[in-house]
Amino acid sequence: MKTLFVMRHAKSSWSEPDLKDFSRPLAQRGLDDIPVMASRFLARGCTLDAIVSSPAVRTETTSRLFASAIGLPADRVSSDDSLYFAGAPMLLRAVALFDDDCSKVMLVGHNPAITDFVNELANMTIDNVPTGGIVQFELEIDRWKQISIGSARLVEFDYPKKDVKC
Repeated sequence: MKTLFVMRHAKSSWSEPDLKDFSRPLAQRGLDDIPVMASRFLARGCTLDAIVSSPAVRTETTSRLFASAIGLPADRVSSDDSLYFAGAPMLLRAVALFDDDCSKVMLVGHNPAITDFVNELANMTIDNVPTGGIVQFELEIDRWKQISIGSARLVEFDYPKKDVKC
């Protein structure tokens, strides 16, 4: 059994319109949401063995801050250049490359690929994985390369504004 967490990077800043997309940092709201999501993650008893993210500033920052907040050592967080412009098929390939010694892993990326990927992975329909959102899946596999479209079971879908009362 393997557990996959798929996270969309936290809210990014648009305060510098001339900044290249790759270099956009997190907005204050994104920085504030990460410890909230980490706290909920830990409260559900979740742990991670590794995180792989897109190399964009906002995804790497999200990954590193989230890892720190849950106590995952920095050397268990890495980036993969192929994930910046990745679609759902590339995300599937990235998951297949996780070390089989890791049973609980997280992939951090961008929309629309994240939403497309989670929908394909579990044959479901989530309209949008919001910024900072985390989708948890269980997979009845022993090796990551056995992952396939439609093979996952949704366990949890959480996001910063979930259950927020106006």
